[in-house]
Amino acid sequence: EMKYMKARREALGGYLPARRRESESLAIPDLSVFDAVLKGSGGKEQSTTMVMVRLIAALLKEKAIKDRVVPIVPDEARTFGLEGMFRQLGIYAAHGQKYTPEDQEQLMHYREAKDGHMLQEGINEAGAMSAWAALATSYSTNNLPMIPMYMYYSMFGFQRIGDIAWAAGDAQAQGFLLGATAGRTTLNGEGLQHQDGHSHILANTIPNCVSYDPCFGYELAVIVHDGLQRMYVNQERVFYYLTVMNENYEHPAMPEGVEEGIKRGMYLFEKDEKATVQLLGSGVILREVIKAAKILRDEYQIHSNVWSVTSFNELARDGMACEEYNRLHPLAEEVKESWVSKQLRGTEGIVVSATDHMRAYSEQIRAYLPDGRPFVALGTDGYGRSDTRANLRSFFGVDAAHIVVATLKKLADEGEVDARLVKDAISNFELDTDRPVAWAPQAHPEVQPVAEYNETQTGEGN
Repeated sequence: EMKYMKARREALGGYLPARRRESESLAIPDLSVFDAVLKGSGGKEQSTTMVMVRLIAALLKEKAIKDRVVPIVPDEARTFGLEGMFRQLGIYAAHGQKYTPEDQEQLMHYREAKDGHMLQEGINEAGAMSAWAALATSYSTNNLPMIPMYMYYSMFGFQRIGDIAWAAGDAQAQGFLLGATAGRTTLNGEGLQHQDGHSHILANTIPNCVSYDPCFGYELAVIVHDGLQRMYVNQERVFYYLTVMNENYEHPAMPEGVEEGIKRGMYLFEKDEKATVQLLGSGVILREVIKAAKILRDEYQIHSNVWSVTSFNELARDGMACEEYNRLHPLAEEVKESWVSKQLRGTEGIVVSATDHMRAYSEQIRAYLPDGRPFVALGTDGYGRSDTRANLRSFFGVDAAHIVVATLKKLADEGEVDARLVKDAISNFELDTDRPVAWAPQAHPEVQPVAEYNETQTGEGN
């Protein structure tokens, strides 16, 4: 009887619940599957959010893995441009669609189906994240590796469901979290509720969460492909957090030899043989850094290298790992050197970084710069505001003008330029030097006075 029961249990898939350490590897296609993105935008402007949608669409066309890719949204599918998948994939509903959607006559109308492939969880980030976690651990619980791709407003991720993300990390989840409309100054006009400048700091608290803040489409493509390889071929128990933006701009084709740097967290984007300054940019603020480099060169005859930093978190983790190895191997013949130190060691001059996140994000690498290189970190500390991108970036001090001034001031501190040059630059850019810092609490809240109301007396004789 016992033998029979064991045989029946094995026929049903074994004892449940059960967790496996390993599962089948998936046939991940070559990087060329993203060729349309790697070649650049061809003069067209698009956001990295839209690039991410194109990458998901490309994976859904791959026969070997299309059934494993599961797009998940809480309620912003149309904001992210995912509505085309409503008809293509269908939204999973256990009992099918029981109503006629009001957009039925539109080409990309809302469609639910019993065999739907997409999860639309409504305004329910906790439910969406729980669904992601279930899919992300399916390789272990069901011996069925899935590729969940949960796209949401980045402000409503770790800030709202951080404990579920931590639990997913503890459960060795694998998949992609896509923090869309990210950046304190990039999601303009939506104020402090929506403007995210700290999700990467929160992501870094989860040891097996690998996070990136790319600027260009080819960076995003390389990162997504590397994640697929690491998680579904190499069986690494990590999950990826990527921030993507809603600002439209042209995307160049991928230069040669940058893939390793993109994955490691930093690569040289724009080289100047006369460079005496190293400018680092992350996410869309890399474009402000590129503008600043041009201003420094054309107006101040100061040459700089421009570095794209895809992940300050990965650079910092690498630096910590090298530091710990060297501390515990004092007699080792070879001292390990961090990636950021290797990249900058052959250069000279101060280092200035700018991101659309809090200063703490880029400050992490200060300890790993070669030779104690002078370093300035610019970021978006403080609550978001409702304004234009240009005004927001000026307010938080991460636009090209503030990057130029920060560079000149640090050069003046090092005795390389006259301080009067900094004063002239501040005047030329018409910067407000007396405004409070962006993170300062308001001394007097802005209260709109109620208009005086004089009650009119009524009655006989009036």
